[in-house]
Amino acid sequence: MTIETAALSEVIPFVDLAGVLGNAILGGVAARTARLDIVGFVVLAVMSGLGGGMIRDTLLQQGTPLALIDPTYLLFAVIGGVIAFFVAFNGRWSRRALLLVDVLAVGCWSAVGAQKALDGGLGWMPAIMLGIITAVGGGMVRDIMLLKVPTIFGGNTLYATSAVLASTEMVVFSKLGLVAVGTAVAILSAAALSLLARRYGWVLPLSDARRIPRPILWLNPQIWQARRAQARRTGRAQGSKKDL
Repeated sequence: MTIETAALSEVIPFVDLAGVLGNAILGGVAARTARLDIVGFVVLAVMSGLGGGMIRDTLLQQGTPLALIDPTYLLFAVIGGVIAFFVAFNGRWSRRALLLVDVLAVGCWSAVGAQKALDGGLGWMPAIMLGIITAVGGGMVRDIMLLKVPTIFGGNTLYATSAVLASTEMVVFSKLGLVAVGTAVAILSAAALSLLARRYGWVLPLSDARRIPRPILWLNPQIWQARRAQARRTGRAQGSKKDL
């Protein structure tokens, strides 16, 4: 193991835990917006900070999820929820700090998820998928619990795209035997893309609702019957007017 690899191996756990704490706080911020109580804060914090990794470990079927084995992860998530309950995080610099931690965590979690999938014997495509799930799964669970469409499905500033980029880079570098380099590149490139997207408002194109074809009425009997009933009512009304 080289000095650079050893140093990176020591840095990754700190970035990982910082990402758990930051995303747990973001879950608490979402709970404050929804006007939840302390229980809601903690639950959303845990799901936001640990949901992606728990989904990944469950899909890999290689034992109990890491978040349940190492109590440090769960402790950091709960602490994040409690902090968000007492601190509003409305300040400019506090939000910037959370944003920085969040974008660094995207690359870190993507790299870790992709590498775990490769270590488990999966191919490059499942590895990329699990890297993405690790990075964005917690936010998706949080939004679903709040009865919202997950933000990564549209209108956000390339959050999932950053995870795709980082996961792909990790798979490529890992295949070349450069795991440490791939992790560093994934973290930095995902963070850079996320920050640039936030700065310049880059988003993926949305579908045009006007291009969606209208459904064929006769395929839905209820719509067809409603249209016939409306036509009969209109015909009777016109006939009544003629009699007058």
